[in-house]
Amino acid sequence: MKPCEKCGEPASVHLGHPVAGQEPVEIHLCISCAEKENLLVGKELQISAIVQKIITKYGTEGIDKPGQLICPSCGMHYTEFRSQGRLGCAHDYEAFRPGLLPLLERIHRKTVHTGKRPRQRSQISPVELQELRLQLSEAVKLEAYERAAELRDLIRHKEHHG
Repeated sequence: MKPCEKCGEPASVHLGHPVAGQEPVEIHLCISCAEKENLLVGKELQISAIVQKIITKYGTEGIDKPGQLICPSCGMHYTEFRSQGRLGCAHDYEAFRPGLLPLLERIHRKTVHTGKRPRQRSQISPVELQELRLQLSEAVKLEAYERAAELRDLIRHKEHHG
């Protein structure tokens, strides 16, 4: 059992985030120290406090002199970011880039946001789809099953791929 990083008592709150090719971020605390650090309130984990803890612990990777990094737009110092866990403006991402990249890599495993895209919707018009369904019904009525199967497959393809 790992000891608490603060008091040495047996730790019961273990926070870890493995990163491929890097040393994992690990925090081991007893319950009372986790509550003192505001990482645990009641039985709920406080995500913002956990992120703040990671920033404090690993926020100087990749920076020689963190006190000298200042955003030219808002005037925020990198040390303020480390203590508050919040950036001052959009320009901070560029100004604090050397310190933010290792943090983003540790937290998200990536440094580029790829986002999520909705599935591509069918490009077929409802009128065209209705026409194909009418042709399918007509083919079934005429017992032209090969033509019906072709129309069925065409409808499925157009519904899924446009």
